[in-house]
Amino acid sequence: MYAVVETGSKQYSVKAGDTLEVELLSAEKGQEITFDKVLLVADGDKIKVGQPMIAGAKVTADVVEQKRGKKVIAFKMRRTEGYHRTIGHRQSLTVVKIKNIQA
Repeated sequence: MYAVVETGSKQYSVKAGDTLEVELLSAEKGQEITFDKVLLVADGDKIKVGQPMIAGAKVTADVVEQKRGKKVIAFKMRRTEGYHRTIGHRQSLTVVKIKNIQA
């Protein structure tokens, strides 16, 4: 059984027991969270597709940790003007472990 969940304006395909990194959620380590924006649930041959969401479907998960991603460097330069600029960015992430899927 798997589901497609939307969080942080991104979609993730999840199964029970999966660990994934999503954009920052306001939850502490060890806390349980629920994703109620479920777009698709598949159980063997039975597939439910939402238009756009499935009513009553939930995916529960535990928060494993809060962390920051790798640093991404953005470098801008104009060759004849002597202009250059370096900017770094680190995205805040939440690591969650999927417990179960309810359709």
